[in-house]
Amino acid sequence: MDNELLIGLVSISDRASSGVYEDKGIPALKEWFSAALASPWRMESRLIPDEQAVIEATLIELCDEVGCHLVLTTGGTGPAPRDVTPEATLAVAHKVMPGFGEQMRAVSLKYVPTAILSRQVGVIRGKSLILNLPGQPKAIKETLDGVFAAVPYCIDLIGGPYIETNEAVVKAFRPKSAIKPAPN
Repeated sequence: MDNELLIGLVSISDRASSGVYEDKGIPALKEWFSAALASPWRMESRLIPDEQAVIEATLIELCDEVGCHLVLTTGGTGPAPRDVTPEATLAVAHKVMPGFGEQMRAVSLKYVPTAILSRQVGVIRGKSLILNLPGQPKAIKETLDGVFAAVPYCIDLIGGPYIETNEAVVKAFRPKSAIKPAPN
């Protein structure tokens, strides 16, 4: 469907991908989007290890082959040696969107001083917006609550579907000239 938002969800964790513990990132994202989106949407999810080549291949697949309009990663954005999500994301980027990383860190700093250790990035690949999110469910929600208002208009600008949100969760912001009138 032309007006359906396709979201790629990628949880990046050596231990969760090998079955050592249950992934909590993808369920947290599904819960948030179920509450936040008023437009039709569906998702593709992947649970992968912290391997740069695997992350790059997964992002390329979701953007170029699956055709996701929005791809969200969780995990792998800290300073630890195995945290390579930002490097993989930047390696597949066509355009860097620095405001997303800046705002995600600013939001997280309201809750934890260690947010300055985050290396989250936002990028465009073709007609896909890719955002790196934290790995913990509480931090995922806080971050999306703080940055998602700008996502629908960004997706408009790169050729994706018009996204409407549940304003009780998050109100999408668009310039007046970009707001579509409600159908009668």
